[in-house]
Amino acid sequence: MGVDGENVDNGADEPGWDVDPDDESGAAVVATVGRQLKAWREAAGLRAGELGAAIGYGEDLIYKVEGGRRIPRPELLERADEALGAGGKLAAMKRDVAEARYPKKVRDLAKMEERAAELLSYGSHNLHGVLQTEDYARALLGTRRPALSEDELERAVAARMARQSIFERTPAPELSFVQEEASLRRPIGGVAVWRLQLENLLQVAELPYVEIQVMPTARWNHPGTGGRIQVLKFADGSAVGRIDDEFAGRPVSDPRRLRIVELRYGIIRAQALTPAESLALIEQVLGES
Repeated sequence: MGVDGENVDNGADEPGWDVDPDDESGAAVVATVGRQLKAWREAAGLRAGELGAAIGYGEDLIYKVEGGRRIPRPELLERADEALGAGGKLAAMKRDVAEARYPKKVRDLAKMEERAAELLSYGSHNLHGVLQTEDYARALLGTRRPALSEDELERAVAARMARQSIFERTPAPELSFVQEEASLRRPIGGVAVWRLQLENLLQVAELPYVEIQVMPTARWNHPGTGGRIQVLKFADGSAVGRIDDEFAGRPVSDPRRLRIVELRYGIIRAQALTPAESLALIEQVLGES
């Protein structure tokens, strides 16, 4: 989807992402960036085609970015900043634009995860998003039906990878994951991708603030058979949780409902293999692959 510094984009495979018309805040950010780009271009006395040629992109893409119809990639803003002598003002918008390219519901989730002091997650079918490698995430998201467009797929993968910044936080949050054994044995993306994913789990599990446990398939009588369970706890003592088959699957924060979510997770965590036993099972699955 991208272009290198020597080739002008022909418009057939435009770098960037379409603006989500239902995301008002994201669309407003993109529109603001577009107006700034246009103002700097006109101040420099350049036509859209001339700017595009100077930075390696097509004229049509420049018009779409300026019109707020296309989310530019960071490198476009960097090149435009240099070509227009913007002194870093355009390049400084990369962070805002990067957030706008992610679906709103994913941005909201990522912001909550950024604030969480503790994350508890039970996964019945797939690995939690922050545990996924990029190739695994792309293959998994590629199974959706109706199928995502290339643009939608790349945005979804980028959003999922951005959430992994939770591992870089200081102070680090406490992270607890319980995964069904089936989610470890399903070779999403093929054997090579699957093996790298299992290896990644073993690496993440070495972090002192991460616990990964496995619920054996043979252990059927636990309260997680209705689907995923997630809890985020914050430093101020508040929390939010959700269960696939309770409360219409919506996040809840009132104490009475949170107690139900935490009760289920606590039982699941107690019935799962210990962290040491779980890592041994992951190593066993990896050895069998």
